[in-house]
Amino acid sequence: MGAIVAIVGRPNVGKSTFFNRLIQRREAIVDAVSGVTRDRHYGKSDWNGKEFSLIDTGGYVLGSDDIFEQEIDKQVKLAIEESDAIIFMVDVETGITGMDEDVANLLRRAKKPVFLAVNKVDNAKRAEDAVEFYALGLGDYYTLSSINGSGTGELLDALVEVLPESEEVEDELPRFAVVGRPNAGKSSFINALIGEERYIVTDIAGTTRDSIDTKYNRFGFEFNLVDTAGIRRKAKVKEDLEFYSVMRSVRAIEHCDVCLLLLDATRGFDGQVENIFWLAQRNNKGIVILVNKWDLVEKDTHAVKLYTQKIKQAIEPFTDVPILFMSVHTKQRIFKAIETAVEVYKNRSKRIPTRKLNDVLLPIIEHTPPPAYKGKYVKIKYITQLPTPYPQFAFFCNLPQYVRDPYKRFLENKLRENFDYTGVPITVFMRKK
Repeated sequence: MGAIVAIVGRPNVGKSTFFNRLIQRREAIVDAVSGVTRDRHYGKSDWNGKEFSLIDTGGYVLGSDDIFEQEIDKQVKLAIEESDAIIFMVDVETGITGMDEDVANLLRRAKKPVFLAVNKVDNAKRAEDAVEFYALGLGDYYTLSSINGSGTGELLDALVEVLPESEEVEDELPRFAVVGRPNAGKSSFINALIGEERYIVTDIAGTTRDSIDTKYNRFGFEFNLVDTAGIRRKAKVKEDLEFYSVMRSVRAIEHCDVCLLLLDATRGFDGQVENIFWLAQRNNKGIVILVNKWDLVEKDTHAVKLYTQKIKQAIEPFTDVPILFMSVHTKQRIFKAIETAVEVYKNRSKRIPTRKLNDVLLPIIEHTPPPAYKGKYVKIKYITQLPTPYPQFAFFCNLPQYVRDPYKRFLENKLRENFDYTGVPITVFMRKK
């Protein structure tokens, strides 16, 4: 595990802008509205050959009545506990505030290396104004500008000097994205899995605004879990912030291997959940459907069967998808969800030898050949799996243009029957031999 650095401070001092600069990607949402970052946000950076993980925290506000800010305070304390070093960011424009003093008091008790970063120093006058931050009692400070990057080199030089050496280089791990509508229980699901309150959970839809990675390593499974902001209909996306959150969720789907599609059993498999399903399918991702809050539904002996039928009708013709009924609140089947996701990941990365493909499928095709079209008969002679990260198959034949979609679906179903591709979209190509 590499070294961990937390960026802390009161709201709206430029922590997320600085975080984005260090990881060289626009990962954390940046907006002029204070309190945009609500969860701890993780990213990788390196300086002078030393790699470290960064945590971007929400702004710390002591004694606030705001439900989000109370939760943010807990997140900041957790980030400080997790980290090897802390960058405490303040704003030269506003000077020392009561909230800065509260954070300084918290950090003095942390007994960890603290680097006081005075942000928004982009001229000589502001550099002189920064002297007042000695009053916080944290020793020397570093002046910088998150927007243009000036001064960050000196801070990072000092920072990497105190970081412990990295023990091992982490391999590229599978990525599982937890996706769904707002308030379906995505953050609660990940908190229940990892056994700590890493993500803010409230009854207010839209609490999670960023997509956040968490490494999961338990019970013989190892992968990255990505908690995403809930995806809403375009008509409901009003503020810029909400738009960025939706875009980040879409990007999380694009860059994951398996989507855990979480839906609220009390709301059903509605149009918005269906849209998320087809987005994952179009991106050729593995899919597991998790029906959460099953403990809140009135049910009889046929409830699971009827609910499953409704979902399968909505997702036809791609019905070979695992559907699990669970409850995050009671922890019912949450680990079964992970086992299923791992199985789907294995299915997605499965390679079938060309000889086996031909031995199994050519007799089936000979028995049920493609129907004649305009008096022409199609003869499929050879099958191979293409070298792509997800299952794609090329069927070589004399007249590929005459093979219709129903027969392609027939071939896909035969692939599923014989080689177990549950939860994974399959693409069939007809090629000229």
